[in-house]
Amino acid sequence: MRIAIVSDIHGNRRAFEAVLRDLQEVSPDLTFHGGDLAGPGSSPAEIVDRIRDLGWTGVLGNTDEMLFKPSALDEFASQSPELTPLWNIVREMAAATRDALGDARLAWLQNLPQIQIRDELALVHASPASLWRAPGPEDGDAELESVYGGLRKPMVVYGHIHRPFVRRISQVAIANSGSAGLPYDGDRRAAYLLIDVVRRTVG
Repeated sequence: MRIAIVSDIHGNRRAFEAVLRDLQEVSPDLTFHGGDLAGPGSSPAEIVDRIRDLGWTGVLGNTDEMLFKPSALDEFASQSPELTPLWNIVREMAAATRDALGDARLAWLQNLPQIQIRDELALVHASPASLWRAPGPEDGDAELESVYGGLRKPMVVYGHIHRPFVRRISQVAIANSGSAGLPYDGDRRAAYLLIDVVRRTVG
């Protein structure tokens, strides 16, 4: 079984269309989205509508949350008051995105779960405990295990940090899907994760 996970599109329609073209070539059996669908890109409504039309199951991201729950951004921003000018810009972008989406799309985002479980795979946006904080590839195995080990699945995937990597810790494979619309890894191309699941049979 082949599973694709597309995360952190951030309203970037051009990047999303590039991912869709590639998905047509690789033909996954199942596609998930990893949250952060809308904003700050120019096409938040189009991205949400397309994801809904495609029927992709997925999870809630932190920038999705701040659109229908502005207090979530305020709470996170309060921990870094030295970045107040940045947070004010984020608030302005969120307000514009909120207006572009409208109430029906915001309600759809609000109903997204924070965790998806499918067979041997667990998917979260950042971590099981937080939509806003997640370890990076530079963090050690102990940190990754403490954050994701409690999901008790052999495969755990998350997004949020926009830097793809794969790490095997004990019996768990932990992967970051990277970002389709806003990569932070030095490669400006849209990224997503493709997993080939080998099913074992006993006979």
